[in-house]
Amino acid sequence: MTDPYAAADGLVRVYPARAPHGAGLVWAHGGGFAGGDLDMPEADSVARSLASRGTTVVSVDYRLAGDGCRYPAPSDDILAAWAWAVDNAARLRVDPSRLAIGGASAGGNLVAGATLRLIERGVAVLPALVVLAYPTLLAVQPEPGPELRAALDADPDADRFGPDAVRGMYQNYLGHPVDRAPLPAVPGAATAADLAEFPPTLMINGDVDELRVSGEVFAATLASADRPIEVVTEPGTTHGHLNRPDLPAASVSLDRIATRLAALRSTVLPSRQNTPTP
Repeated sequence: MTDPYAAADGLVRVYPARAPHGAGLVWAHGGGFAGGDLDMPEADSVARSLASRGTTVVSVDYRLAGDGCRYPAPSDDILAAWAWAVDNAARLRVDPSRLAIGGASAGGNLVAGATLRLIERGVAVLPALVVLAYPTLLAVQPEPGPELRAALDADPDADRFGPDAVRGMYQNYLGHPVDRAPLPAVPGAATAADLAEFPPTLMINGDVDELRVSGEVFAATLASADRPIEVVTEPGTTHGHLNRPDLPAASVSLDRIATRLAALRSTVLPSRQNTPTP
């Protein structure tokens, strides 16, 4: 891999692949919508690892929610990064039909929501694959089942995403109560009809992680919409294991992602003639 470089007026950091195989990934780190940066392991280490295995990674420095920044600004940044990657695919040595999008935690929410917006806009190039690592997808998530609840009770450090904490995170992102949230801000609320064109998806959930409930809801809806969905619960993990690259589980998850990206095939995409919404 050659050295990463900033592009798109600083919106992204590009990690050129070593021995590129033609796939690319637009990637969004986590941080509860309000934290994180391109230097955290969940961004930098993930991008370097995947680039070393042949995938060019475009890591997005999206705006963080807080005073003066609410939805849809971070989502708009994901859309802008996607458009830049598509427009610059040849320079990136990426096949546009093998360009994927992905993210971790709140970044998973952002890329799932941005994908719904891309579908709604009728863009010409949709992601070939959506990668969701322990995503948060619902502002009001169902209670965990008895087995997960018992595991969380046995590991208080992992029990960090109860209803009040999650609702507060989304209210900060939205700037208003969650009952008025638009669908792209809470993709887990999608119906099967909403997901009829959603791309193939790889979801890697944490094992002892209450946010996994929202991921499982979204995965079940994708399955009911007959969309290709692979769901893995990484054994022995808590939330955010890609942010701890020294853990064996992080390497296992990165292997899963790298394998799926390398397996993407060049395809002639269906024609989507609608003009994108400005």
